[in-house]
Amino acid sequence: MHELKPLSKEAIPAALAKAERYRLLNESEMAESICEDILGADPDNQQALVTRILAITDQFRHHGLGEHTARARALIPRLGSDYERIYYGAIICERRAHAHLARGGPGAGPIAYDWFADAMALFEQAMAIRPPGNDDAVLRWNACARTLDRHPDIAPRAEEPALGLVGE
Repeated sequence: MHELKPLSKEAIPAALAKAERYRLLNESEMAESICEDILGADPDNQQALVTRILAITDQFRHHGLGEHTARARALIPRLGSDYERIYYGAIICERRAHAHLARGGPGAGPIAYDWFADAMALFEQAMAIRPPGNDDAVLRWNACARTLDRHPDIAPRAEEPALGLVGE
């Protein structure tokens, strides 16, 4: 294992800007690494925590959904407010739903539906405690609803018929 070099506190603002840029360039692993360096220098840096959560969820479409979900969720308790904890928990669910849709395959629609339903429930909780003027949770809830409305294949699992013999 290599001993990592520490980031100076003075370099944090520029590092945050770089992390955002790497996310925009679809280099989420680099963005996450930069956030880890920032959090090493300033463990409570809220912007780095949020950017790291988003960078991890950017990786959902590549591999390791379960592992990435767990890593993103592990950061949620470190966020500074109930609103942020609920809102970013919902973001994780929404992005996981989209990842299942992108991957496709048998059962992708019902699995995505479950994740969308969880996201929408959390967005509703966030709406109830949102700061004045912050309708981000409303926008995300509406986006989930529109996705479900536009894609009828994203539906709850069909109930399986009971196995039984006729006449018993």
